[in-house]
Formats: sequence, structure tokens, C-alpha cells
Amino acid sequence: MMLSFFDQFMSPSYLGIPLIALAIALPWTLYPTPTSRWLNNRVLTLQGWFINRFTQQIFLPLNPGGHKWAVMLTSLMLFLITINMLGLLPYTFTPTTQLSLNMGLAVPLWLATVIIGMRNQPTAALGHLLPEGTPVLLIPVLIIIETISLFIRPLALGVRLTANLTAGHLLIQLIATAAFVLLPMMPTVAILTATVLFLLTLLEVAVAMIQAYVFVLLLSLYLQENV
Repeated sequence: MMLSFFDQFMSPSYLGIPLIALAIALPWTLYPTPTSRWLNNRVLTLQGWFINRFTQQIFLPLNPGGHKWAVMLTSLMLFLITINMLGLLPYTFTPTTQLSLNMGLAVPLWLATVIIGMRNQPTAALGHLLPEGTPVLLIPVLIIIETISLFIRPLALGVRLTANLTAGHLLIQLIATAAFVLLPMMPTVAILTATVLFLLTLLEVAVAMIQAYVFVLLLSLYLQENV
């Protein structure tokens, strides 16, 4: 039976039970737990350095009121990076290629930033819908445009992550299939194709990390507008 290239994005199931929950929960077990010792091993030291640098980079522009989100956004960053990286391994499933999961992460967090802005500083939050100095005739049009752009934000967050990972996985599968087919007919071309596949895999590793960072960075920028 000929399989479609998009079959790799189907949520796996066993005995009718979807395994996406298992794919989401298991990556957390890969991280070493901190110890009470004065000196940690290299893995724990590198993990702590990475978390500290990321947290400092993300929350540097925010006022102290937004620092309450540090644990949540840092955990989300590690969660997305781990799932994206594990999805590049053979015979694995990437939950972040599912738009439903990404929207389930984007919509509540975006809505929380909007609610915080409306509760703490409603005047400033509503002021983003109408730039200062707008001509009177353009006020209704600009309010509609800014409102639409506000509600498009979570959709853009989810679609960006889904589209980038899906496109990368499809390219890897297409080039790998081409290299496999060309190997018996044109070995030289197959070797060149395999080289391109290796470089593309390195690029996808970078994309997996960058997209997780961009997702959390945009959430922090939305939070910055509302705290």
C-alpha cells in the first residue's frame, strides 16, 4: 500500500487510544533533576546556565509585574524545544505539527495577557486599538483593523509553529525518498542528495529551537504590552 507523505503527521494510537498524551508527557523525564549538592555535574550545570540565560533574555524588557510569568514561559520553551527536537528522530511523532495542540497553547496564554491588560490598565490596553493622532474619518476603520490584528495573534502563533515544522518534515521526507530511489540508478546524484539531506537536517534542528524561542518571545512581547 502506498503511503502519503502526510501520514507521518497522523496522531498515533494503540488499541484505539491516542498516544499524543504520552508523546507530550514523556519528554519531561529526559531532564535531570537538580540535586542538593554544592557541585553539580556538567549536564545540570549546562541546563541551569541555559535556563538562566534564556530567562534573563526574555524578561529583561519586562517590568517586575511580568516576572511572575518566568516559570511558565521558561517551562513552555523547554517543552517546545524538547518535543521539536525529538520529532526529528526516526520513527517518532511530533505533537507540535498538530495545529490543535499549538492553538491550545497559544489561545489561553494570549487571552491571559489580554485579560491582564484589561484588568490592570484598561485605558492603555484599549489605547493600542487607536494610535495617537489618527484623523477622525479613519478612527472607525483603524479600530476594526487593530481589533482584527489583535484576534489574529494567537492564530499566527499556532500556524507559524505548525507550518514551519510541517514544511521541514515534508522536505526531509521528500529528499530522503529521492536519495533512496536514486541510489541504485545514479549513485553519485544519490550521494549529493544525501549530503543535501544532512544539511537540511542540521537546518531543521536550528528551526526546531528557533521556532520554540520565537513562540515564547512573541508571548513575552504581548505580555509586555499589557503589564
